[in-house]
Amino acid sequence: MGKDIELAIVFADVVGSTRLYESLGEVRAREMVAICIEVMRTATEQHQGTVIKTMGDEIMATFPTADDALDAAAQMQQQISAHAQLSADGQPVAIRVGCHFGPVVLENRDVFGSTVHTANRMTSQAKAGQIITTTAVVDGLSPEWRASVRQIDIATLKGQGAEVALFEVLWQTEDVTSMVPEIALASRDGRTMRLRLRCQDREVVVDEERPNIAIGRAEDNDLVIKGSLISRLHARIEINRNKFVLIDQSTNGTFVQAAGEEDAFVRRDSLQIKGAGLIGLGRLPDDVSPQTIHFECEEGEAVLAQELLGHR
Repeated sequence: MGKDIELAIVFADVVGSTRLYESLGEVRAREMVAICIEVMRTATEQHQGTVIKTMGDEIMATFPTADDALDAAAQMQQQISAHAQLSADGQPVAIRVGCHFGPVVLENRDVFGSTVHTANRMTSQAKAGQIITTTAVVDGLSPEWRASVRQIDIATLKGQGAEVALFEVLWQTEDVTSMVPEIALASRDGRTMRLRLRCQDREVVVDEERPNIAIGRAEDNDLVIKGSLISRLHARIEINRNKFVLIDQSTNGTFVQAAGEEDAFVRRDSLQIKGAGLIGLGRLPDDVSPQTIHFECEEGEAVLAQELLGHR
C-alpha cells in the first residue's frame, strides 16, 4: 500500500543536451551530463532530500520542506554555473529547475500524484539557469527565501483547467539585491531619476517611492491595459542598479521603440528602458493606439521641475 504525505518535488535537467551530443560527441557529452547529475545528487543529499530517480539528463528528488528544496536547487545552479569543466564551444552548460509542493503517494521508493506532474511542468516553464516554482512552494518558504522570489507569469498548465501563478527564484546574489524595494533611485553622480508611463489618460511613475510596477490586462496590475494579445500579468518595470528595466512575463512578448535606438523585442527576458519612446504589449506599438504605452525617462533638473510644478 502507498503512503500519503506532503513533500516538495524538484525536477532538474540539462538544457540542450542533444546539442551537446551533436557538438562534443558521445563520450565527452556523457561525461558532462554525468558531472551535472552528480552535482544535482550531491546538492539534494546535502539538503535533506532524496533522489527518487535519474532519467538521462534529468533528476527527480523529494524534500521535506520548501526551504530545503530551494536550498538544493540554488546550490545546483550555483555549482553548475561555476564548474570549470562544464563548457561547450565556449558556452557554459546550464540546467533548469522546477519545483512544486503538495500531497504525493509514496510507493515502492517512487512518488506519484498531481504534485509530481505540476513540478515537472514547472521545469518545462523554466529557461536555462532558472528555477521556477509555484504558490504552494512560496507559501511554505521562510521570510529569507520568500524575499528572493518574484511572480513572472500566470499560466494554464496542460491537463489543468485553473490558472497557475509562476514564480522565479532569484538564486544569484546580485538578482536578490536588485529586488529590494527600498533601493534608492539615483544616478552615479547623485542626480535623481524618474520614469513616466502614459497610456490614454492614465499615468504611472516609477521612482524611489514606487520602484516597481506591473502591467497587464488583470485588474490588479498597476497599469491595466486590455487586449487579446496582452497577458494577465504581461510585464514588470523595476529599478535595477540605477536603471529602469522592463521584464517581460508574457505569452506574446513586448516591443519597445525608443528614440535614437534600434527597435527591440523581448519575451520572457529583460531589457533596459531609457530615453523616450513607445511600448507595445504583444504587438508593435502604434502612436495612436489606445493600447500603446508612451514612456519618458527624466533626470536631474527635469525631475526637480516636475516636483516644483506639482507643489504649485
